[in-house]
This record gives sequence, structure tokens and C-alpha cells, in this order.
Amino acid sequence: MATRKRSAKSAAGTLLPTRPSACIGGMCDPQRIQGLKAPAPKGTHNLITLEGPGLFLAGHVSKQGGATGLTFVQLRIDGRSVVDLSFVAARNLGFTQQNPYGIVVLGSLGLQNLTFGWPVPLVFKRSLTLTVVVNETGVVQLLANVIRGSL
Repeated sequence: MATRKRSAKSAAGTLLPTRPSACIGGMCDPQRIQGLKAPAPKGTHNLITLEGPGLFLAGHVSKQGGATGLTFVQLRIDGRSVVDLSFVAARNLGFTQQNPYGIVVLGSLGLQNLTFGWPVPLVFKRSLTLTVVVNETGVVQLLANVIRGSL
């Protein structure tokens, strides 16, 4: 029985063509997007709007001022509500430490930070919006950040 040796040239011809990195084990093209509103009077403030497709990893909204905590953070992905919670509701529900739900509120009454993120990135096909609805007086500043990546 005759055996046939393959030359390096013929073996290379059978390899699959190389592809760009698929970001295995991580998120491609991470980027921080920031929104700021200062001062932030009562009303609706759209702090971040992203067009898809993309991945959402995590975000936060920091609120300086306001005594009642009746400021709502709303995260919508492709028109669906993912987060819609006031700072005071997050405290009342016990989201004051790390938890599997993915929402944590930290800080005192003067400066509060609501963070949100999950163990895996969330896909948005069309859009991601981060809106804050201020229902209290005395909010001096709203600062928001989201971490996004590409598919």
C-alpha cells in the first residue's frame, strides 16, 4: 500500500481562510458613553441614546441633590423596559448591596449612584436609551455612563 506525503503547500491549501477575531471570551470594541445634565430641573431628561446593533454591559446614574429620591432611572433596549426604578424604591427594595438582579444603589441622600449590569452583555438590535425622570426639586446634577460594545 503506497502512502502519500502532503507537502506544506498542499496542506496549507486545505486550511480554512483566516477570519478577524471574534472576541472570544470578551466583548469587542468596549466604549464608555457619558451623559450629563446640570442643573436637572423637574422633567424628563434623555441622557444617552445609542443606535444598534450593539451590546450593553453596564451603566450607572449618579444624582447630586434632591431630598426625596423620587427621581427615576429608565433603561430601554429596543423599546423594552429593562430598568425603571426610583432611587428611593431601590433603597426600599433592598438593592443596597451586590445581588444577582443586577441593580445596586449606593450613597447618601446628598449624592446617590444607581448602577445596573448583568453577568452577560445584553444585545440591542435597534436602540438603547437611558432616561432620567426628575420628580423632585434640588437636583443639581445627573451624570450617566454606559459601557457598550459591538456584536
